[in-house]
Amino acid sequence: MLTGIPATAYMPPEANSLYQQACTLEYQHNFDEAILKIQEAIKIAGEDALLYTKLAGLLAETDRYDEAIDAYNTVVKLRPDDAFVYISIGNIYETQSKYIQALEAYNQALKLFPQYKYNYLNIANVEYLMNDYNAAIENYTKFLETYSNHREARESLANAYLSANKPDKAVAEYAKLYEAEPDKFKFNSNYGLALFQTEDYAKAVEFLEKAIEQEPDSLSSHISLARSYQELNKKEEALRQYEIVFNQAPNLHSIRFDYANLLADMDKNGEAIAQYKIYAEHYPEDVRTFKNMAIVYKRLNDYDNTIANYEKALMLDGKDLGVKKELATCYHMKKDYANALKYYDEVLKAEPDNYDIKVNKAIALHAEEKYEDAIALYKEILSQKENPIVDSNLTEALVSQGKIDLDLKNYSKAADEFEQAISRGAKDGFAYYGLAKCYRVSGTTDKVGELYEKAVELSPEQKIFSDEYADFIAETNAASAASAAAGTASTDSPAATAPEASSSAVPAAVEETAPSSGTTDGKLPSISVENTEENVVAVANVDKSKDFIAKGDENYKKDNYDKAIENYKEALKINANDEETLLKIGNIYKMQDDNGKALDFYKKAIFVNPDYADGWFNLGLVYANDNNISKSKECFEKVISLDAEYAYAYYALAIAFEEEDNKEEAVKNYRSFLKYNKDTNMVKVVEDRINNLQ
Repeated sequence: MLTGIPATAYMPPEANSLYQQACTLEYQHNFDEAILKIQEAIKIAGEDALLYTKLAGLLAETDRYDEAIDAYNTVVKLRPDDAFVYISIGNIYETQSKYIQALEAYNQALKLFPQYKYNYLNIANVEYLMNDYNAAIENYTKFLETYSNHREARESLANAYLSANKPDKAVAEYAKLYEAEPDKFKFNSNYGLALFQTEDYAKAVEFLEKAIEQEPDSLSSHISLARSYQELNKKEEALRQYEIVFNQAPNLHSIRFDYANLLADMDKNGEAIAQYKIYAEHYPEDVRTFKNMAIVYKRLNDYDNTIANYEKALMLDGKDLGVKKELATCYHMKKDYANALKYYDEVLKAEPDNYDIKVNKAIALHAEEKYEDAIALYKEILSQKENPIVDSNLTEALVSQGKIDLDLKNYSKAADEFEQAISRGAKDGFAYYGLAKCYRVSGTTDKVGELYEKAVELSPEQKIFSDEYADFIAETNAASAASAAAGTASTDSPAATAPEASSSAVPAAVEETAPSSGTTDGKLPSISVENTEENVVAVANVDKSKDFIAKGDENYKKDNYDKAIENYKEALKINANDEETLLKIGNIYKMQDDNGKALDFYKKAIFVNPDYADGWFNLGLVYANDNNISKSKECFEKVISLDAEYAYAYYALAIAFEEEDNKEEAVKNYRSFLKYNKDTNMVKVVEDRINNLQ
């Protein structure tokens, strides 16, 4: 307080005498008598600001703060520009912990007398007490610009930096203080904490140990020291510090998370879980607790509790991909593939290119017997990079899906899957056995014996393989004997009308014409043996098959496509190996844009007759419609290998190369088309295409 200001020359002598007596009494610490003297003087000179200033100071000395404030307010009225009056008012409010009022008073003094730099220290101290650390830092810094050696201000600045979570700056200030006067340094605990927060753990230990020497019961020092030891992997030392803390403060739950982490690191798993649970009771929103508990349970192979804690963590933070990955893994380990897939899908939404998650998802799909989805994903994975596990799994999945389709009598699809598996080096005898069965159904028997033989070789324990192989051999031998005895003559098979071309620019637009009538020259197959009962039945069946085909052709011409399909399928019941009838059904489905069914019947046609050029051509058209250019090209090239003058195969192949922007190959095939083409209407179209490409 500003209480030692001498009387002015204008004070009346009697009042001045009382003022001097009051000063003497103040010096003697007889504040009550001094107050009385000043009050008498005020009665004589009631407008003298000096008397009220002295009165306010004396009242403050006797803790009569409200009266002191009233006295200072009187001074303000008398001397409104006196900055030091406001500083005195601020001092009283600060003593009363009325920080807002104190700050207002100090700021008013700063306005009136900005040159008084010491006022920055007053302001900073109040701001620090109000927890406004950044503002305090600013004003401590302004004060130290003038009074750089003021130790208390620098100590307060260091503490403010630490409280403002600026540990690096706090460390710098504490270091200055320590280096200047190490014997007077009294902030070992704070300095140690700041060093811990800047991850200088070894140095933090040095100062925290000093702090505990100075103050053995300092909980904050023991806590910081425990954490520093923990970071230095000095587990036993850290454990001792935590035990000291909990002996002193058993209800200090805020540090149990770190304590539990230490126990977990020391493989004290049961104790760690117990501490995590206590912490979770008091801090149920801290997601870290449940994640760390889950890690410990997983270490113990307790997947139920692992999942339960990860699920709790996910409830608190639904976007945590790490937790979703862990949940997917745990469900996978429990063979709960449905839930594993749920989380794999959620992760892939956020990370669509996550290779490992794709692999695990494919394996889960495989385990769930969703083989087709697994196969598609395995292929996608292998297109990114080689993976021997995925490669092996893909082969297994193809065999497994082949078994399913074989049971469902989807012979064409099953055969394709078995063929893929075999081409990949399948070691499962079922792949060869299954393909043999598909070939037998389609009537393509030239490789069946070889396939059965391979199946038996790979899986000799499977009696069904060897039994069916023996049955096939017996059946083949019997058929050969019957054929030799019968000496049957061959007959011409009806052919589907050759495909026509359109001028469209894509392979899918090259269309086949309507199915032919399938009629022959009207003659029955010649039989050179006696007309036995069996031969009569065979002849009758041939006639019946032809009747169904004729009805189908008639219904096709009338646009009765569904009825036509029924007729053709009835014919197939009599002769399942009629590739032309299979082609006709495929043509109708293709015309109806049912590419899946068209594909199936075209494949059946080429299974029946692998050298059937029309079947390969139309199969290529379906692949082209599905934008599977690679597969379509394979088919068109197969057609050309079977019939080098098949003009429209060159045309379709040229369009496919155009789609791939391979102009050179496109032109080459267009020219081959012109060489073999018999359709004069197409010449100009193709010549224009060649000119556009060159």
